[in-house]
Amino acid sequence: MYHVDTSERPVVLIWEVTQACDLSCDHCRADAQPDRHPDELTTAEGKRLLEDAAAFGEGQLVVLSGGDPLVRDDITELVAYGDELGLRMTMTPSGTRSLSTERIEALADAGLRRIAVSLDGAAAEGHDAFRGETGSFAETIRAVEDARDAGIPVQANTTVCRETVGELPAIRHLLTELGAVMWSVFFLVPIGRGRVLEPIDPAEADAVMRWLAAVAEEEPFGLKTTEAPHYRRVLAQRSADDDSDAGGRAGVVAGDGFAFVSHAGEVYPSGFLPRSVGSVRERPVHELYREASLFRTLRDRDALEGKCGACPYRTVCGGSRSRAYAHTGNPLASDPLCPYVPAGYDGQLPWERESPNPTA
Repeated sequence: MYHVDTSERPVVLIWEVTQACDLSCDHCRADAQPDRHPDELTTAEGKRLLEDAAAFGEGQLVVLSGGDPLVRDDITELVAYGDELGLRMTMTPSGTRSLSTERIEALADAGLRRIAVSLDGAAAEGHDAFRGETGSFAETIRAVEDARDAGIPVQANTTVCRETVGELPAIRHLLTELGAVMWSVFFLVPIGRGRVLEPIDPAEADAVMRWLAAVAEEEPFGLKTTEAPHYRRVLAQRSADDDSDAGGRAGVVAGDGFAFVSHAGEVYPSGFLPRSVGSVRERPVHELYREASLFRTLRDRDALEGKCGACPYRTVCGGSRSRAYAHTGNPLASDPLCPYVPAGYDGQLPWERESPNPTA
C-alpha cells in the first residue's frame, strides 16, 4: 500500500452495511441478528456515503462488512457505484449459502476488488463450531474457489483466542493451498459476543507474532494483524532495531488510518471502539474523520498514556486503542495484550515525574 497521510484519510474505511446474518459466531463484534434493522442506511444514503468517501482521494479502500453484506439485495449495486466513483471496493461476506456462485460472479462484474472470508479452523469441526453453523466451512471453501475462478483475490481473516490459537499452523497451510493473497490475523478484543471468549496472554501473543513474522517471510501471501499493532514492534525487534529508534511509518490503529461507519450511519474510530463522533446522515464521513476531536486525539501518539505513552515504538505501533478502551474505558490507556515494558519505565511518563528539589 502506498503511503497515506492518516490525518487526511484512512487507510481502511469500513462500512457495516447491515447487522443481519444467519451465523452466530462466537467472536461477533456486531451481535449479529437474523433480521435487518430498520435504521440501516438506505440505498440512496449508502450511495451518498460512498460519494463522501471518494472525497478522501483517489483509490480510497472501502470494506463492506456486516453482519452479512449479502443480506442486502442492493449490495451489488453499491459495489458497482463505488467502483464507478474510483473507490477500491472490497467485502467481508459470511460463509453461508448467500455467497453463491452467481452472486460472486455478479460482484466480480460490478468491480469488487477483494473478498475476505473468515477461517477460524483448518477443518469443518473447529471452524463450524466457532461459527455456530454446520456446513459453514464447506460453504467458505467453495466460495473461495468460486471467487478465484471469477478473478476476485481472496483474503482470509482469522481470530486468535485460546480456542483457535492451536489451529494457526494448519490454517496457514490451508491458505497456501487455497491461493489466498492475504492473511489478516485478528487478536481478540472483548466486545460483543467476544466477551465470552478467552484471550491468549501477552507473552503468548508476542510468541504468535514472532511466528507470524517468520510465516510472512516464507509464504507467498501477505500477512497483517488486526487490533495488534505491536506486531510492528515485534518486526522491528526481529530486525535488531531495539535501541529506542523504531523508525518507519506509523501503524494503523483505531481513528488513525482506520474508520468505521455503522449500519445506522454512526462513525466510530473502529467497530471495536464504539464511541460515535457523529452520523453520516448529518455530516460527511471525510469531515468527521479529519475534524472530530476523538479522531484527532487518537492520531497524536504523544497523547498515549501508561507504558504505551513511554514506549519508543509508539509511532510505529501505538497499541490497540480498541482493546485499551474495552478493558479500561480509556482509549488512550496501555494495550493490555502487549508485554513490552520500555527501558526505565516506572509507571510514570518522563514528564509526569517530579523533578528533584535542588534545595532539599
